[in-house]
Amino acid sequence: MANIKKNFLYSCFLTTANYIFPLLTFPYVSRILGATNFGLCNFIDGIIDYFVLFSMMGIGLLGIREIAFNKDNGKLSNTFFNLLILTGITTIVALIALVLAALFVPRLNEHIDLMSIGGCKLLFNFLLIEWFYKGIEDFKYITIRSIIVRSLYVACVFIFVKESTDYAIYYLLTVSMIVLNACVNIIHVKKYVKWNDFKFNVSIFIKPFFTLGIYLLLTSMYTTFNVAFLGFVGNDTQVGYYTTATKLYNILLAIYAAFTGVMMPRMSALVSEGKIQEFKGHIGKSMEFLFSVSIPLIIYVIILAPQIIRLIAGDGYIGAVMPMQIVMPLILIIGYEQILVVQTLMPLRADKIVLVNSAIGAVFGLVLNLLIVPVLFSVGSAMVWVMCEVLILFLSQIAVTKNSGIKFPVNLFFKNIICFVPLSLLFLGVNHVVSNFVLQIVINGCLMVIYAAVIHILFFKDGICYEFVSNTLRKIWIQK
Repeated sequence: MANIKKNFLYSCFLTTANYIFPLLTFPYVSRILGATNFGLCNFIDGIIDYFVLFSMMGIGLLGIREIAFNKDNGKLSNTFFNLLILTGITTIVALIALVLAALFVPRLNEHIDLMSIGGCKLLFNFLLIEWFYKGIEDFKYITIRSIIVRSLYVACVFIFVKESTDYAIYYLLTVSMIVLNACVNIIHVKKYVKWNDFKFNVSIFIKPFFTLGIYLLLTSMYTTFNVAFLGFVGNDTQVGYYTTATKLYNILLAIYAAFTGVMMPRMSALVSEGKIQEFKGHIGKSMEFLFSVSIPLIIYVIILAPQIIRLIAGDGYIGAVMPMQIVMPLILIIGYEQILVVQTLMPLRADKIVLVNSAIGAVFGLVLNLLIVPVLFSVGSAMVWVMCEVLILFLSQIAVTKNSGIKFPVNLFFKNIICFVPLSLLFLGVNHVVSNFVLQIVINGCLMVIYAAVIHILFFKDGICYEFVSNTLRKIWIQK
């Protein structure tokens, strides 16, 4: 458990840095570029991300699982190189498809400069190999490297992005982070793998690679696809609203995703060792951690959404407030879904179940996108995303209960709801008394932390968050 806590801290720094550093530049960039040019960059990046999904397929999930499974049995190098070659083949195919799309799709051809920059992102994602370092649980290296690269990115944005016409420079800097990280990673990997241990045999990975890849592609029908589809049926400004609305959500979910990323290789190892009770124990702690953190955050952001949007993006993004309020429950929904899928079904190698569930969600998402988004635009995209994730969560819970006996913790969920709902009254009271919107954000944020700490001390005395709060307070008391 000590290693999990240590890796979780590193992973928290890593995943949060991936969003916090861009957030440092976001208020500046959103104001300099404006909603239209900022939305254009996000539209093109959404298109590129789709090609990245095709090129990477299931390597992000499969790579972590297989590297974690083989890191101690002498097959690490062979596993790595076969997975890398398989990914290289799909990357070449995706790159050819991207070139054809940029040449023959008018909406994309008119922004051929941005598409060319995005092509570098597609190519270097192949060499990023984050899945390898997560599989061997070298989170310290990932964290240090990422923070250095992100710091360079922030400095370059403030130096080189000066006016609204610099949107191509902004996108180039964003893609450059992928390129630099990939170059460092592929050089550093020589420390762990050797070519002379390699025997070509990609066939054993083809089925799970494409099965998990199709799962991610289907999932994208109500996540990544929303941005691309909104760009075609709406306009760049609506894309700017939607991506701004989801910016803070992505940062908050990233903190929990850091925990999930640490847990997946550990859960795979427990399954391979037959330690099922310990496996279920970790699942329970994951659920407890999610409920304790996500519920107060959801309440906070929904009530403070107008102030938060005004702070991070400016008055020109008022259209992002309602989409932000709609997507915020996804912190809880997707967080719990990750427990079911990433921490439970995938370590149990229930890939077929995951694929079927995602197929159902994709069809549902595609139909909703076609019906709702052309009418409600950014608000419709937010609604579609939430409804699809609720369906996937429901289907995943049925599968998990059937395969492992783990049920939804109803009592724990409602205990958290009852304890944290009064927070909304505190937030509304502060907003009524305090007129400055920045002070409203700060004061309510402090209230949320204090209130959560008190609740865990009084009502969750056997929980993981209670242990963290009590240990922190004990250390502060000892230092005094």
